[in-house]
Amino acid sequence: MKTTNQAAVPLSDYLCFAIYSANLAFGKAYKPMLEELGLTYTQYITIVALWEEDNQTVSGLGEKLFLESNTLTPMLKKLEVMGYLERQRDPEDERQVRVRLTKNGRRLREKALTMSLSGATGLAPDEFAKVQKAIVALRNNLIKSVQNAE
Repeated sequence: MKTTNQAAVPLSDYLCFAIYSANLAFGKAYKPMLEELGLTYTQYITIVALWEEDNQTVSGLGEKLFLESNTLTPMLKKLEVMGYLERQRDPEDERQVRVRLTKNGRRLREKALTMSLSGATGLAPDEFAKVQKAIVALRNNLIKSVQNAE
């Protein structure tokens, strides 16, 4: 009876490595565009999330971005210093902090609208959408799996 040796599987066949290395490749591809905006990728997706829905709570924004508060809060402070957003206590619930874009944060959208890597992926629009949906499904299934194991 043969047993499967996990070490015999080449690294390139690991789905987790394919996703990890694709993430790194995305970061490299985005780098010149983000440098032009003066933002890191995490700062950029934070601003994109606020373009989508402004005046969010910090906790809600963290959930949307899959970021812990110890990562999110310092980044929000930096974006505030840069003049892109402001943080304020929620007048209805002092425990909550709300985040909203400033005029400069909203203006970034005009520059960022030209930023797209869809062509760089080499995928046709329908393939791009299928891959994106499959990765979202994979992520959601992994999250459910971890939650069920707890």
